[in-house]
Amino acid sequence: MGEVRMVDVSGKPDVVREAVARGNIRLKPTTVVRVAERRIEKGDVLACAKLAAISAVKKAPDLLFLAHPIPITGVNVSIEIGEGSITAEVRVRSVGKTGVEMEALTGVAVCLLTIFDMCKAYEKEDGQYPKTVISDIRVVKKTKTPV
Repeated sequence: MGEVRMVDVSGKPDVVREAVARGNIRLKPTTVVRVAERRIEKGDVLACAKLAAISAVKKAPDLLFLAHPIPITGVNVSIEIGEGSITAEVRVRSVGKTGVEMEALTGVAVCLLTIFDMCKAYEKEDGQYPKTVISDIRVVKKTKTPV
């Protein structure tokens, strides 16, 4: 097995960094209505998913072996309800030597997983989830600005 190492960023200057990631979960239209009307037995899906995303952003270095622990200066989570789907967007800001793309992606993934977990009872058909799909998780924007 080859060498594995964390990249040394000590020589890089501190920069204001921001990344925005987005993803989608497809659900039954009836489940989406239940989410919007706050009629999910486990609780307020959108509030829980937003909190889960923020927590995930802060824990990204614990989950991704080679990610640097970085000072997170801000996290914004927005969720849009569509017809048969929910889209999550996570914006992460930091001032440091390395980017925040992985943190934003982790936030989106955990946000969508939380929605799935809280809604799975309404999605199940014969013990399976044939209509439930998490997709299109990607970085949609990345910026760096000198301090």
